[in-house]
Amino acid sequence: MRRKLFIIVLLVISNSLFAQKDVTKFMGIPIDGFKSEMIQKLKGKGFVNSATDKDVLEGEFNGTQVYVHIATNNNKVCRIMVCDMHQTDETNIKIRFNKLCQQFQSNSNYISFDDYTIADDENISYELTVNNKRYQAIFYQRALIADSIEIANKLQAYILEKYTQQEFDNLTEETKKDIIYKASLNYVTETITKKPVWFIISQYFGKYYITMFYDNEYNRANGEDL
Repeated sequence: MRRKLFIIVLLVISNSLFAQKDVTKFMGIPIDGFKSEMIQKLKGKGFVNSATDKDVLEGEFNGTQVYVHIATNNNKVCRIMVCDMHQTDETNIKIRFNKLCQQFQSNSNYISFDDYTIADDENISYELTVNNKRYQAIFYQRALIADSIEIANKLQAYILEKYTQQEFDNLTEETKKDIIYKASLNYVTETITKKPVWFIISQYFGKYYITMFYDNEYNRANGEDL
């Protein structure tokens, strides 16, 4: 059964979507560990302490001057938030938002499931103020390549949580393939969504700026402290 399962898994999924202990990265730095360590690593990338807040860094990112905030959960870094330092008008924020969407879409390190670009005739200020519309785009960093045998073992363990060995063996081959496919899809989805990078249009007194979030969902709070 193990060999059959392994062969079917290789046929229905791509190894490039799987990884172990693979977390979201910001400028090549894994979003993990202690905040003090993250601050030092970011300073190594050229960021410096903000003059107004020692817990905030500032510097250049993707050609834009930004503030960088570090969020933690249980003393582990779980999010890097990047905010434009300078605000702009409606026309320019639309251009900036759409340019970011294009950059992410053309970057092979990311996966997206939608087109988030804003139409040229969209009235952003009206939609934000009157309709409370949220302009948001979300992408996912691709996972690193993992060992195929380990992937198969994990999927087998996942399936055998729902079926005993005897129950699985008594299923038809078609049903087995369907179960394995669904398990693979669930595993892929869970793996991908642990590495989101997303950004929104933020507003402040009639001016606009981009806020970006690099999240490590493995370190995010999941109600364990409730």
